[in-house]
Amino acid sequence: MTTTLSTGTVHELPTDLRNALSDAPGAVKAWESLTPLARNEWICWNIEVKQESTRQNHIQRTVTELQEGKRRPCCWLGCIH
Repeated sequence: MTTTLSTGTVHELPTDLRNALSDAPGAVKAWESLTPLARNEWICWNIEVKQESTRQNHIQRTVTELQEGKRRPCCWLGCIH
């Protein structure tokens, strides 16, 4: 299921992340409660990785961590864009 979700301040929400979030209602609710800047941080954290396996890990962690109540990616310096 694909849901219309808000995007970040600089980065567009990639399809794979959108699909993963859409499959988890708790993550959708958390995502929509974030500021555009916070959403941008999550998007950047997902797209800045080099390996596909790492990206898939980040996508899954994004869904899980949002459902756990985290507002920003942990232990990451932040978006440089």
